[in-house]
Amino acid sequence: MQTRNTLQKDIILRAVNKLRDHPTADMVYEEVVREYPRISKATVYRNLNQMAKLGQIHKVQIPNSADRYDFNLEKHYHFRCRGCGKVFDMKLTYMEELDDIDVGEPGFRIESHSILFEGLCPQCLKTAAS
Repeated sequence: MQTRNTLQKDIILRAVNKLRDHPTADMVYEEVVREYPRISKATVYRNLNQMAKLGQIHKVQIPNSADRYDFNLEKHYHFRCRGCGKVFDMKLTYMEELDDIDVGEPGFRIESHSILFEGLCPQCLKTAAS
């Protein structure tokens, strides 16, 4: 599939990089519309999904929450704070060996894995303690 590198895509990618906190599509849209007021929400959503499919950004799927987008393309894990809802990158070594594990069932092939840690971030821990 041929894709064009458009001004819209550049602006959307810059917004994901600028926000740096695993923004939702709505958060990206709010950032983009400041610079490019005529852009539609559908255009932002479509381009985010297309960029994720092309490997230009990473889509972080979180259960019971909106998808998030990540500029960090290295394989890594995430932490979701149950207090504020923010998503953070974890500085843990990605366990490549889990991508090649034998699941013990014929017909399955693991291609990747994701682990989401949940708890309280330092700010929410501080707030909870006071």
